Amino acid sequence: KGGSDKLLTTVLVAGSAALLGGVARPFLDQPDPQSWPYIAASVVLQVVYYALLARAYQDADMSQAYPLMRGCAPLLVAVFSVYWLGEPLSASAWLGIAIICGGILGMAGRGLAGSPGLGLALGNACVIASYTLVDGVGVRLSGAPVAYGQWIFLLSGLVLLAWALAQSLRRTALAGYLARNWHYGLIGGFGTIASYSLALWAMTLAPVAVIAALRETSILFATAISALILKERLSAVRIAAACVIALGAVTLRLP
Repeated sequence: KGGSDKLLTTVLVAGSAALLGGVARPFLDQPDPQSWPYIAASVVLQVVYYALLARAYQDADMSQAYPLMRGCAPLLVAVFSVYWLGEPLSASAWLGIAIICGGILGMAGRGLAGSPGLGLALGNACVIASYTLVDGVGVRLSGAPVAYGQWIFLLSGLVLLAWALAQSLRRTALAGYLARNWHYGLIGGFGTIASYSLALWAMTLAPVAVIAALRETSILFATAISALILKERLSAVRIAAACVIALGAVTLRLP
């Protein structure tokens, strides 16, 4: 969000994650062959996610777009996991869904309503839910959750980098942008690869919907970062809505 060129910043983050994944790959057990179709599907979805993320941050504040993207995703994962993964939902899970919906309506009703950022954020929530469900199945089949994640980061990062290099204007700007912002790429890449690798490993130990919900407590951290570092102005309604979404994400899978 803080980069002057949102798409190139996204390419730097994804490229750094690919670099880290490539370095780690030779030292890890390789995923079982039956998980490779899921890796391929996840790579496609991850590339779409990065593209929508860059555009959403261009059109809307991070404190608006991020809670919508991350707050809707566990709701979708919970609903579809009932049918696809056969994981039933408890009464508290349905309560969590209702709380998330309320938070989403509160967030969308202020500032994003009618803007392109709203559609992009909600569309990306569908992409997040899709790759979460795909990876929930794939990582269990892989037998090597860490390596499964490294392959996803390596391949999706290479695709984004190749796309940027294929465009003359982006190719010209990329070298200079890399020289000025390489540290942001490394920090973002490390955060991305570490956080999702932990989530993938956790999905082998607990229901996917549980992990998808608990991940979204990051909404609170993102809201704090948008205020303290990006200096975005947060209204009381926006803060309350972000807290409600995070509360719903936790309540979603309480016993």
